[in-house]
Amino acid sequence: MAEGTNPWGELFTAFNFSVEITVAGPAPACDAAFAECDGLELNQEVKTIREGGNNGVQVRLAGPTTYGTLTLKRGMTASFDLWDWFEQAQTDPSLRAHAEVVMFAPAPYPHIERVRFVLQGCRPLKLKAPPLNAKDGMVAVEELQVAYESLKLRRPSGGSGA
Repeated sequence: MAEGTNPWGELFTAFNFSVEITVAGPAPACDAAFAECDGLELNQEVKTIREGGNNGVQVRLAGPTTYGTLTLKRGMTASFDLWDWFEQAQTDPSLRAHAEVVMFAPAPYPHIERVRFVLQGCRPLKLKAPPLNAKDGMVAVEELQVAYESLKLRRPSGGSGA
């Protein structure tokens, strides 16, 4: 094996990604790029049972799976699609969205998909307007937090996993 090569393949980078959110219908609810995406998370609770009379062993059983909260940040523009979605979700509490977070290869292959995270049952939890400061020349960044009911990993070959 050549020095410096990874036996498991190329490492993914975290800076080239997209987020696609669809509420009702085929048109994306969100058409802006996000600067940050965090909270793609699966947790499985473990139930511990003690066997009567056997103090040296614990039996570990799988409990329910829980999911994280997706946090998205982007520079605020004249597109108020996130605000519209939040308002729709307030009006119709049963409204759910579908979201996909796609990681791409770095340059020189920026459009090659590496992995796709598929989130079902998405509901906006929190929408935060950017902090305003007249003496600061920073970009105004809005933040959206999304709860989701399931998370699956989809490989670029079309296979599915958990």
